Amino acid sequence: MGDDGWVIDVTRDEFEELVGEALDTIPPQLADLMENVVVLVEDFPPDGRRLLGLYHGVPLTQRTTWYAGMLPDTIHIYRVPILRMCRTREQVVEQVRVTVVHEVAHHFGISDDRLDELGYA
Repeated sequence: MGDDGWVIDVTRDEFEELVGEALDTIPPQLADLMENVVVLVEDFPPDGRRLLGLYHGVPLTQRTTWYAGMLPDTIHIYRVPILRMCRTREQVVEQVRVTVVHEVAHHFGISDDRLDELGYA
C-alpha cells in the first residue's frame, strides 16, 4: 500500500498486458536488436529495495566475442511499487511504459544520467 493506504487495483494479468503493450511501443528497428533478454513481471523488488524495474545483464554495447552461451539478460518490472505511486489507470499505463523503456534502454547501454536527460528516469 502507498503511504496513505491506497493502491489502484490492476490485476497481474492486466499488468502483464500493459508491459507487453509498452514493449510494442519500442520502434521495430530497436526491438529487432534486442538479443538474449527476457522481461519478467514480479510483484516486489528483491530485499525491500525501492525499485520500479531492474535490468540485469550485459548491455549490448559491452558484448564482445566472449558473449556466447550466456543465460538471458533479465528485465524485471515490479508491479506493486508502480501501483503504489499511481492514482489512475492512465498513470499506471504511463509509468509502466516509462519503466519498460528505461530498463530496455539499459539493455542498449544507456546510462541513468542520459535517461534522466531524456525524461525516462
